[in-house]
Amino acid sequence: MEFSECYKQTGPCSFSPNARFLAVAVDYRLVIRDTISFKVVQLFSCLDKITYIEWALDSEYILCGLYKKPMIQAWSLAQPEWTCKIDEGLAGIAYARWSPDSRHILTTSDFQLRLTVWSLVNTACVHLQLPKHASKGVSFTKDGKFAAICTRRDCKDYVNLLSCHSWEIMGMFALDTLDLADVEWSPDDSSILIWDSPLDYKVLIYSPDGRCLFKYVAYESGLGVKSVSWSPCEFMHPYAVRGPCHAAVFKEVDEPLQLDMSELCLSDDFSQGNDDSSERANTVRYEVMEVPINLPFQKPLAEKPNPKQGVGILSWSNDSQYICTRNDSMPTVLWVWNIRQLELTAILVQKDPVRVAAWDPTYTRLVFCTGSTHLYMWTPSGAFCVRVPLPQFSITDLKWNSDGSCLLLKDKETFCCAVVPLLPESSEYSSDE
Repeated sequence: MEFSECYKQTGPCSFSPNARFLAVAVDYRLVIRDTISFKVVQLFSCLDKITYIEWALDSEYILCGLYKKPMIQAWSLAQPEWTCKIDEGLAGIAYARWSPDSRHILTTSDFQLRLTVWSLVNTACVHLQLPKHASKGVSFTKDGKFAAICTRRDCKDYVNLLSCHSWEIMGMFALDTLDLADVEWSPDDSSILIWDSPLDYKVLIYSPDGRCLFKYVAYESGLGVKSVSWSPCEFMHPYAVRGPCHAAVFKEVDEPLQLDMSELCLSDDFSQGNDDSSERANTVRYEVMEVPINLPFQKPLAEKPNPKQGVGILSWSNDSQYICTRNDSMPTVLWVWNIRQLELTAILVQKDPVRVAAWDPTYTRLVFCTGSTHLYMWTPSGAFCVRVPLPQFSITDLKWNSDGSCLLLKDKETFCCAVVPLLPESSEYSSDE
């Protein structure tokens, strides 16, 4: 594993969909770097501090959300002189996103008064009144032809089906929900998944013509539905894991031995500046545990509102064979499930709460961080801990680029990138390299 130098960032960072570029927000500036050399290929100056960035799917355009202003600015990598500014005036802008064709921008005004579709081709705009949410409640079909947009009026939730070619409303139907949380098209674009807020308990599947195909109520008088994903089964997160259990249990422990991390160093200056005692003290490894085992959990405080409970992380692997989950009552534990065999594959017990977990988009490889100086990785061959060879660099967020060749690691005010090679198949459960 090789690491880049450390670069300045003060806000969001994002890989382009084609994996060729990395966009980084540095106060008012948008810095576009090449993901191989990390040289600056474009530099754009915005009118205010950048709080949000999003690439168009064709990787030619990128938008910047200046939500304190509030306004949106868009830029073109192919035509650096081209500029676009979207200002809704008193209505404000709470959120912005690209359409699948990369030639339209959808903005939601403050207080969800309206959703506006802006064309970059002919500067036309289309309005949809009373969208349900600012950043949620919008889903596009995989072929990019249709959009399902949720609205609410007269205390009732609706789904509006729009053509992404003309942006005309093709259909609309009411929903059997109390407070719709989000919407998502099925992987084959044949149906629409709807789920209620955590205050209700419904998961619904509708056909595009408004027929309710499926209704699921998990339970009553509970915390309701928190996370939903297209999946054929359910899994539990027990506090105690007992046999028979075929899952490998990895526990993060301190490593007393000093590791040779010279291959991960970026320069001679950095190697000479490394403190051996600090390297030794901050090294960890995984230890394979035997079952039965009790997992650490946190009992939510009844007197505090919005207790952290339920599945807070839920993500599919690139081949749909695995999912990883984190139960917010056990924030230091990451679970990996095998969907084909419908069983638990691995449990990773960390010293600190798991912040972000992300699957490699190309191979079956999961990386995650806990706010420490280490990067953690799981594959079907085992689990690994890698220390970032940068002084006082704690990983608080991470992202893959689209082809899995580069990994973005963020600290509070800096970031670096790591080139992650394909790991060879191995029967070993733990590695320190």
